[in-house]
Amino acid sequence: MSVTLTRARRRAPDTMSVGAHVAELRRRLLVTAVAVAAACSAAFVAYPQILHWLQAPYCHVTTHCSLYVTGPLDGLSLRIHVATYAGLFLASPVILWQVWRFVTPGLLKQEKRYAVPFVAASLVLFAAGASLALVSLPHALAFLGSVGGPTLHQIYDPNKYVGLVLALMAVFGLTFEFPVILVALQLVGVVRPSTLAAGRRWAVVSIVAGAAVITPSGDPISMLALALPLYVFYEVSILMGKLLGRGRAAGGMGAAL
Repeated sequence: MSVTLTRARRRAPDTMSVGAHVAELRRRLLVTAVAVAAACSAAFVAYPQILHWLQAPYCHVTTHCSLYVTGPLDGLSLRIHVATYAGLFLASPVILWQVWRFVTPGLLKQEKRYAVPFVAASLVLFAAGASLALVSLPHALAFLGSVGGPTLHQIYDPNKYVGLVLALMAVFGLTFEFPVILVALQLVGVVRPSTLAAGRRWAVVSIVAGAAVITPSGDPISMLALALPLYVFYEVSILMGKLLGRGRAAGGMGAAL
């Protein structure tokens, strides 16, 4: 009896009062706000280097590599825009750590074991998606610059250009979370690997259609660059679901024995 109670206590999540939860949330939000403010300030100072890095794909497809503003406040708004997004990116490890520390007391031991690999995989996949967006961007810009005809001369507004770059990076990064979501759904039993395997044809159609809709630039190169990895992730998710399912089944049999 005592052994059973001890095991139950080890498996049960930590309990906190409502007041303690509110105080803990306030502390985590304060640390997050300070980290974001510091990161945005650093990005504001490093704005010239960041803008140069964001201009690199455009410089691959043009000779002058210049962006033109048409209003006196455009430069300031661009700097604030870039500093905000760059600051959020730089502060993301602190933000995720604060979220992790806040939810950890309410997780079971098995949930904690799965949480760390899922968070790590999410970060790696988001970075991979954002990097792929930058790699495919020069081809997308070349296509968009030529589709209107040879008589058009491109003069880019930096706010619109940077907005397109950041939107592409965000869309690619978020859609690269696709396998994490699929594996999680299989772990909790919402879908089964056999169901996903049987729906491959519909998955291909849905992935291509979704990539065409959510790609901000609307060019076929970016669409294919997004759709092909998503289908590969779909197949990998099915394989991961089968492997994790077998591991859980083997663990359940071992516990029963």
